[in-house]
Amino acid sequence: MGKKVKKEVEPPPKDVFDPLLVESKTAATVVLMLSSPEEEILAKACDALYKFASKGDENKVTLLGLGAVEHLFKLISHEDPIVRRNAIVVLGIMASNHDVKKLLRELDVTNSLISQLAPEEEVVIHEFASLCLAHMAVEYTTKVQIFEQGGLEPLVRLLGSPDPDVKKNSLECIYLVMQDFQSHAAVRALNVIPPLLELLKSEYPVIQLLALKILEEISKDRETRIILRENNGLDCLLKILETNEFSDLHVEALAVLGNCLEDTHTLQLIQQTGGLKKLLSFVGDSTVPDIQKNAAKAITRAAYDSENRKILREEEVEKCLINFLEVDNDGVKVAASEAISAMCENSASKRALGVQGIPPLVQLLSSDNEEVKEAAVTALVNLTADSPSNARAVAEAEVAEPLVNLLSSGRDGAVAHAATVLTTLATQEPFRRRARRHGVMGALTAPLGSPNGQLQGRAASAVAAFGCDADARTELRNAGGLEPLVELLHSRNKEVRRNACLAVTVCASDEPTAVELCRLGALDILEEINLSMVRRKNYSEAALEMLLDNNLSQKYSRMGYLSSSNIITDGFYDCGQIKPGVKFLSLKELSMQELTDQRAVIFINAKPQEDLAVEEKEQDSFDELAIVSPSISRRSSRERARKGKGKKEEEKLKEIVQVISKVQNEINQKHSHWPPPPDLILLDYINDASKTILPLTTTREQVVALAQFVADKMGGPIERDKVHDFSWELHMSEIEFELKSNVVPIGKVKKGTFCHRALLFKVIADRIGICCSLVRGDYNRAWNEVELVDDSPQGIAGLLLPPKQYIVDLMFEPGSLLKQRSAEADQYKHI
Repeated sequence: MGKKVKKEVEPPPKDVFDPLLVESKTAATVVLMLSSPEEEILAKACDALYKFASKGDENKVTLLGLGAVEHLFKLISHEDPIVRRNAIVVLGIMASNHDVKKLLRELDVTNSLISQLAPEEEVVIHEFASLCLAHMAVEYTTKVQIFEQGGLEPLVRLLGSPDPDVKKNSLECIYLVMQDFQSHAAVRALNVIPPLLELLKSEYPVIQLLALKILEEISKDRETRIILRENNGLDCLLKILETNEFSDLHVEALAVLGNCLEDTHTLQLIQQTGGLKKLLSFVGDSTVPDIQKNAAKAITRAAYDSENRKILREEEVEKCLINFLEVDNDGVKVAASEAISAMCENSASKRALGVQGIPPLVQLLSSDNEEVKEAAVTALVNLTADSPSNARAVAEAEVAEPLVNLLSSGRDGAVAHAATVLTTLATQEPFRRRARRHGVMGALTAPLGSPNGQLQGRAASAVAAFGCDADARTELRNAGGLEPLVELLHSRNKEVRRNACLAVTVCASDEPTAVELCRLGALDILEEINLSMVRRKNYSEAALEMLLDNNLSQKYSRMGYLSSSNIITDGFYDCGQIKPGVKFLSLKELSMQELTDQRAVIFINAKPQEDLAVEEKEQDSFDELAIVSPSISRRSSRERARKGKGKKEEEKLKEIVQVISKVQNEINQKHSHWPPPPDLILLDYINDASKTILPLTTTREQVVALAQFVADKMGGPIERDKVHDFSWELHMSEIEFELKSNVVPIGKVKKGTFCHRALLFKVIADRIGICCSLVRGDYNRAWNEVELVDDSPQGIAGLLLPPKQYIVDLMFEPGSLLKQRSAEADQYKHI
């Protein structure tokens, strides 16, 4: 600096006042003073407003209402440094108020505040300008403005300020700006790691804490973790964990280390220096839930890498995680369960966790906390996947009831994972029994009808797993689970549709369920699916086939074909070829129709007489219970009345009658299904065929004999040119008129044409063990196909020839075997 030039003081002009000391006790007056052209007045007004605003939020609101913020904003760019400083101080204090921050954003003050962070400015200006920015950076728009207007660079530079308040405000502002992920790279480019590590040595805990928070945020980036490692940051963090007096910083320090553990190289380095063992020991000994939770989360993130999982397995991290499951803190239990799920990707870890981890996880399924239950069942999914030993261990635990209960959870994830575990364990028959006792099939009904595709698919898969048991299918049917299952066949989700088809395939393995599935429209949907080149798959074809194979009446009506493996049983009926779009009626519905001139419905019911007698006896016993018991009750009531036991006994009598009435109603409902009348003639046919045909030595002889037997029962041989004179239609009409019904037992038919004879042949053949198919043709044509092995050519003994297919003649020359592709066979089909 050069020498100051001494100026001669001139007297003030005559028209200028001497300096006045202005004092005011009202905020409004002081705010008016902010419009003064006098620097001294402005400085003093700002000073007064600072003191006023510092007293509380109400005063800040008062100043806001008086328009002080707008004046102060203008003053932070004032040429007088004192005025500028005092104005920034007031704004820094007032910016903690929400409404003030809102107005400051509208005034777009961030650029002006950033300019006050220049190195040449006073420390006080740095302090309050950074404070004002920190208050405002809570809002997303201000974060973006600070980043885009170059605010990070001066803020990072201020981390080296000698003033702790400046450091604190700068750290807080940087931390808030870094919540926007795009700023990470910019902060890293400003070489922020060294000053942050230096601030970890600060004597002020709040500065250390903020530095760790920034390190936690920025260390989410791999590049930053490398820089941190190169600057010996890992050692700094481990030292904090080893220092008891820094216990208030342990949670944050562990969070930073947790991010670093995601890098295999870093994890290897920590392991080689013994730091990983120390870290796990520290975590295991800690009783602070946040430390335990953060440690488990760090293990989860690290375990996403296969190499990391190997390293963690070497350090036996599973013991630590299992101990966390016992901690009395739901957050720790959730984090530990998630870490177990991640570690299960390592087969060795999965085995280790299965030994001791399954009991506490199963126990957590009964927790009151829904998040804990979801995390625990997710861990069980991963533990049991591709691990029969773990699956057995889980199945043997008391897990059936809590898993079934989870199916009604309000969390879709928990329901989906519970269904997955149930599916895995369903391979074990004892577990299936236990799950059924707890109503697993009924509980699966709700997720089957969920709008969530994941739930639908998992629930359908579970139905397929449990549906192999007849009791389970009955339970699902009674619970109304078949209807939502059928709806899933419409799903556009390939996985859901696949699992629904598999479930239908399994559930359709018994006739009552197959019939109900058909009634609900499963057959129509599957036929539509199989017509599509895109949606048709092996599993959709298998579902359709199984559905028809266990609903043979409908299969024959739709397909016109029954294979040798389709065994006709009692209850089967032939109502003719059904037209597309026409509803397939049950035998009961057909029996209730009025007599018409339509084709007769032929039904099969060769139930043995003794079975009918047992059923009648059971019904008689029910009737006896309903009739005799009330009379006994009335008699005993009269006796009690004679003994003077009055109204109480009458009330008891009413209760007994009500109970008996209720039982009778239940019995009636149970036996309300319509049984077709017994066909004793058909039963005699089967018995006779068994006695006369079964003893024959070869299948060919049995087929020929059965064909002759059937023809004999159905009107005998017919000459080819007199087929149209065979008045079987009149005979059928007479039977229908006699029975007053369109439904006719096959034993009643004494003059049968192709369709009646072929059906009777198939029925008896199935009962005595002859393999044959039943094929429907046009115009009441039908025939049976059998496979027979011809004798070996002469001179070649022992030669095994392939079987040939023959059509059995039941009309013209009963017992003749027509080669499938011969002219005689074609004539038989199309006469």
